[in-house]
Amino acid sequence: MTHISSIGAGLYSDLAIAVDAELNLGSLPVDEAAWKALFASEVAVGSALTGTPNEFRRIVNVREFPQMGVPPNIVNVPNYGSKTSRQIQGQADSPSFEVTLNFVPLHWQDAANYLGDLVGDGKLWAFRFTLLNAEPTGSTFATKYASTAGGIGTVQNSQYYWGGKLEALQVNPQLTDSNTAVITISIQTDFLGAYTI
Repeated sequence: MTHISSIGAGLYSDLAIAVDAELNLGSLPVDEAAWKALFASEVAVGSALTGTPNEFRRIVNVREFPQMGVPPNIVNVPNYGSKTSRQIQGQADSPSFEVTLNFVPLHWQDAANYLGDLVGDGKLWAFRFTLLNAEPTGSTFATKYASTAGGIGTVQNSQYYWGGKLEALQVNPQLTDSNTAVITISIQTDFLGAYTI
């Protein structure tokens, strides 16, 4: 398939973590194909890894995604005697990525095979964000959201990859709506993308 070619809502956008192996800053995947290969077989939250290479878990029940990409590093500097300020490039900061979820505590418990086990573990993981306006039509659970032609490639898509850490999980109890939580992902590498399958 190709990149999304029309205006639409990204209702089926997806965030996933490659949980097969921790990344190493000294030997990151070197190209687009290597990043895509890390997301070949989905494993449900709560299920043990099957031993299939390149397994990943999806972060589900997302309520709101933040802006995607590299933030601007521009500083406004007053210019004496001028009505406008000058803009200069400032020091680049490592961005963070905060995702708001409809919170299901079962998925985020601090136990093996659950996403809560990854929060604050200090390990570098591969992340994939996929912009989707339609649901992939892959035939099996394990491959429906895989970074392959038979998975996400069944619909128009745009994908971004990066290495990061699951730093924090903050729960926001609600009295009149569903409970929510915010997960904070620190960005440890450059963003790669937008790619498509």
